[in-house]
Amino acid sequence: MLQPIKVKHRKQHRLRGSFAGKATRGAQLAFGSFGLKTMEPAEITSRQIEAARRAMTHSLKRSGKLWIRIFPHKPITRKAAEVPMGAGKGSVEYYVALVRPGNILFELDGLTDAEAREALKLAAYKLPVKTKIISRIR
Repeated sequence: MLQPIKVKHRKQHRLRGSFAGKATRGAQLAFGSFGLKTMEPAEITSRQIEAARRAMTHSLKRSGKLWIRIFPHKPITRKAAEVPMGAGKGSVEYYVALVRPGNILFELDGLTDAEAREALKLAAYKLPVKTKIISRIR
């Protein structure tokens, strides 16, 4: 699973309120010819990113090149079961990547149109957001 090696602050505040607006950075294809773009804001966990990566890698069969364009930097904490209120914040359980509509999640290159679309479709099933497959080749 992806997680930061070293962090300045171990725990962070959760995002409260709206995570409104479209992505400005990370919204265009930078490396590959095909990409998976998110259509709604969400927190994508490192486990979901890994599941999508494995689905694509299995579909690629050692051909083509894959880029992961998001990284889970934000720690999410949980308190243990049946712990009373108070007594501080819980321990870090997992990390998430915050994505906005328009963020490119994955990119592929070196494949035919049909192979790339199939691989990205399999990855999209593993993610908790609505996505769209985009390509440079039209």
